[in-house]
Amino acid sequence: MSNFIIVVYDVHQKRVAKVLKTCRKYLHWVQNSVFEGEITPANLQRLIDELNSIIDPEYDSIIIYFFRRKAYTERRILGQEKGGENYFI
Repeated sequence: MSNFIIVVYDVHQKRVAKVLKTCRKYLHWVQNSVFEGEITPANLQRLIDELNSIIDPEYDSIIIYFFRRKAYTERRILGQEKGGENYFI
């Protein structure tokens, strides 16, 4: 069973490219430092493990939001839509 997640990160500039590349392997880019998408539990654990190996926990921050039911979510964009995929929650 897949989970729908949103990943938001704030990491040191020297680690941004690695975090970006890692997130792109599993999720859809939405905005600077924001990714979303459905992910299997196995891939979620891989993503978490890879991100943990990149970040400095004393400096960096990554937040993962979990949504159990997409039917009760809404996505509203104000201004310009960014990102490479038109993906709706």
